[in-house]
Amino acid sequence: MNLVTMLKKPSAFVPVAMSLAAIAIIVMHIAFFGTAREADEGTSAHLWQLLMAGQMPIILFFAATSLPRSPRQALPVLALQFGAAFAAAFPVFYFNW
Repeated sequence: MNLVTMLKKPSAFVPVAMSLAAIAIIVMHIAFFGTAREADEGTSAHLWQLLMAGQMPIILFFAATSLPRSPRQALPVLALQFGAAFAAAFPVFYFNW
């Protein structure tokens, strides 16, 4: 199985799409409300949390099913998934939200 075929599996691309959606939520929140701290968490914070927490079981499923079969193709996909999750989490920690 090659890398392109591996990326076509839903358990491979869904976590990346969820991280991109989390980044989009952060960008939209900054565009509309700025980076100031709020007294209470809003809808965007809850959506971001759901997206980030929801992708972890999918990543674990992908790792459990794909790593034993073809580790050479699964490792770059896992790196992409973790990189996308880090990119979505970085602004939250940087702005100390």
